[in-house]
Amino acid sequence: MTDATVPPVASRMLSRLMALGRYGGGLRVGTLTGASWVAVGAAVMIALPVLVVLTGIGADTDGLWAHLAATMLPTAILNTAALVLLVGGGALLVGTTTAWLVTMTRFPGRRILEWALLLPLAVPAYVMAYTYTDLLQFAGPVQSSLRAWFGWRRGDYWFPDIYSLPGAAFVLTFVLYPYVYALGRAAFLAQNACALEVARTLGYGPWRMVTRVALPLARPALVAGVGFVVMETLADFGAVRFFEVQTFTTAIYATWTASGNLGATSQLAACLLVAVGLLLACERASRGGGRVTHATQRYSRLPTTRLSGLWGLTALVLCALPVLIGFLLPSFVLIGLLRDAEQWTPWPRFWTLVFNTVLVGLLAALVVVPLAVAVAAASRAAKQPVARAAAKLATLGYATPGVVIALGVVVTLGVADQALGALGAEGLVLSGSIAALMYAYLVRFYAVAAEPVTSGFASIRPSIEGAARVLGAGSRRLWLTVHLPLLRPAVLTAALLVLVDVMKELPATLLLRPFNFDTLAVEAFQLARTERLDEAALPALVIVVTGLLPVILLARMSGRGRAGR
Repeated sequence: MTDATVPPVASRMLSRLMALGRYGGGLRVGTLTGASWVAVGAAVMIALPVLVVLTGIGADTDGLWAHLAATMLPTAILNTAALVLLVGGGALLVGTTTAWLVTMTRFPGRRILEWALLLPLAVPAYVMAYTYTDLLQFAGPVQSSLRAWFGWRRGDYWFPDIYSLPGAAFVLTFVLYPYVYALGRAAFLAQNACALEVARTLGYGPWRMVTRVALPLARPALVAGVGFVVMETLADFGAVRFFEVQTFTTAIYATWTASGNLGATSQLAACLLVAVGLLLACERASRGGGRVTHATQRYSRLPTTRLSGLWGLTALVLCALPVLIGFLLPSFVLIGLLRDAEQWTPWPRFWTLVFNTVLVGLLAALVVVPLAVAVAAASRAAKQPVARAAAKLATLGYATPGVVIALGVVVTLGVADQALGALGAEGLVLSGSIAALMYAYLVRFYAVAAEPVTSGFASIRPSIEGAARVLGAGSRRLWLTVHLPLLRPAVLTAALLVLVDVMKELPATLLLRPFNFDTLAVEAFQLARTERLDEAALPALVIVVTGLLPVILLARMSGRGRAGR
């Protein structure tokens, strides 16, 4: 795909952006400070591949777009919409129910399940798809056991097909529900016990107290959690591709790899971006339509209900089932596949895959985290709204599917390669190189690093900086003696999150990696596509074990809970 022609509209847009001498293309926004320029420059660089995709809407596709609109597009729209509804609704139900039970009730095993419910975050959706395929397919252990027990043969019984849209929705629901669970539990923990006690004095039973008081107070957090789930569902490529479900992401991938027509691919990607934008707007509107606040800042111990007997057992099952489905079963299946495999990935190739995976993860962390620190520092130092708006714009990539980002990076670096060619460079200097991968990772995971770094800066009181300046500390000494020591936990957290997310990333790596450069995620995907699930178990299991690191970190942070809990 690296020799594809860059759309003229994108080329003109990039040329104009690079030629701008003032922010805003002549628009008068006032004189920007140096800190504001840092934030604006980073935001433009990060958002550029996403914006470039939108320029391909009017490109000439030689009739391919009309063909796609008549054949592939209707199916992709219907499947994507159905998947979003099924996964969003399922994750909301599972996440809210479990968050309420572990927060507001007491039952056997609750303290273990509080953090265990986060474990499915360690399992990438495509890995979970491989494990449930092996478990539930016709030759798998479940159906084989049923046939052995009842003497059935093929055609004597009905069994749900895992290679289907409901199968993909099932997998994605139990991978993504922790987003709703984590935010919902935090919201329930933050609620004022006074409101719940007043509801009890008014005669509200447990059900009315949940529906009339607790859920309205937690609604913004739950909506935000469902928003994360929907974004991840739209961005998923590995699971839906493996289950042969036609969605927008698979349609973009198929169009790009089969035809090389960047115009038609950009138009498909632009449609997906518009859908993402509409969903984000709806999420913001739903949060902004009303405001729920606490009337007092006095907090006391949350009232909890002790569940015993049948009710306690029911709560235990409801909370343990998502952990079993989303983490324990996939892990056991991978271990079983690894144990029974007749052939493993050759050790020299395996260690090469590990080296490549760790290499791109570390390089991405070294690229993304310092830039996140620079932008956060710039937006903090600058007192202009432009800097703060630029910092928010830079997080646009996290809501953008990896396939779309890969397309935007190819177009953007294609223009840069053309410019380098005009200066005498030979061949494609940037496209198809590690630089292309790092750029895609920067766009995709900048927001992952920016969140903890921004929170770290917010925890530094201005009075500390003021005291350091009174003692004669200049900007450099202030950074070395105040900012960096206080930011060290936030920076390490950001680096860990970026490292692990890059190691699990599939679509951008699959499309942009250099020739003969594979990672564990790419290897697992390619082996599973050719039905070599036993060989895919080793790289998949390494990915899952690595993914446990940020989950443990998140569990420790959420385990601090609320004072007096």
